[in-house]
Amino acid sequence: MPTKILSVDDEMDLELLLTQYFRRKIRKGEYEFFFAHNGLEALTMLLKHKDIDIILSDINMPEMDGLTLLTKINEMQNPALKCIMVSAYGDMGNIRQAMNNGAFDFATKPIDLDDLSRTIEKAIEQIHYIRQMQEDSNQLQSLKGDLAVAHEIQQAILPRIFPPFPEETGFLDIAASMEAAKDIGGDFYDFFRIDEDHIGVCIADVSGKGIPAAIFMAVSRTLIRATGIQGDSAAECITYSNKLLAKESVNCMFVTVFYGIYNLRTGELTYTNAGHNPPYILKSDGQVVETPMPQDPIVGAFDFLEYHQATLQLDKGDMLIMFTDGVNEAMNTELEEYGDERLINILKQSVNKDCQETIKAVKADLSAFTTGAEQSDDITMLAIKRL
Repeated sequence: MPTKILSVDDEMDLELLLTQYFRRKIRKGEYEFFFAHNGLEALTMLLKHKDIDIILSDINMPEMDGLTLLTKINEMQNPALKCIMVSAYGDMGNIRQAMNNGAFDFATKPIDLDDLSRTIEKAIEQIHYIRQMQEDSNQLQSLKGDLAVAHEIQQAILPRIFPPFPEETGFLDIAASMEAAKDIGGDFYDFFRIDEDHIGVCIADVSGKGIPAAIFMAVSRTLIRATGIQGDSAAECITYSNKLLAKESVNCMFVTVFYGIYNLRTGELTYTNAGHNPPYILKSDGQVVETPMPQDPIVGAFDFLEYHQATLQLDKGDMLIMFTDGVNEAMNTELEEYGDERLINILKQSVNKDCQETIKAVKADLSAFTTGAEQSDDITMLAIKRL
């Protein structure tokens, strides 16, 4: 596309001078000139040709002078439209005013066309830069819009209705929370009914951040849920999910997973911990017991792995608190980690609270600890309590 230049001058011979000097660029389609003889004609021309790039305007003209025209152009709020003002060398007061009012550059009469050519080329460079910035800004705004929609979708696929199993109110209390560090995150939690006596519970943390982690999170969550609902054991569910995820993994992405099958009637939880943070059991007497360290590796790295399972027992009044490393590894402004000890202490103070209250207490304590520091990782918690 040619650079479109509007010349505004009441001297008729300037039109011939410009078309003659820039004839080669005009023939090559690099420049296209338009001409007006005062500010009013120039405004009419700008309304007709909205893609004009450069205005080469005399300051002293009848009907509407160049300074008034410059004011009208500023009102258009088009940073890519550049004005080069022209006046006599002795008219420095008006030239200075024009520059202060936003003119790109100036030329003095009699016009040095070689110098004017360099000024136009400089203006074109600025125009291209501004338009590239505008394009980048538009793409960024579009991406922000897409991320906002992705955030809503991500939140929508996680269970958000509590209590989730109203018919089990006398047996089970359950609550969860996920706060992404960015617009979208890689952590997820899930719970679902398997049969009349069992529910599946899961918490996981995908490697990486942003859109790739969010996509891998959605795939992992869907796969584990679809497999778990079929009633496979915890070890079988994670073994099968790992085989599929490892075959489809891109850029060596993986996920740490704690998946358990909870017996609503007996309080027994059969679980597989694949490289995830060991959950804590908050006993009814206020003790906090850490579950064993994971013996199985992360999910999605190697498709030949066979996973194992273990069991733990929740007595009446016991609560199992599952969390991702965004909790205990959260840092304050002094780069100190929140740590397991602080987490254990706040859990001990929550012995008589329900799951929702316990999660809120941890989040409040964590927020107080990290005040002023940027959240560096997703913060996710899932708690179940035997009633």
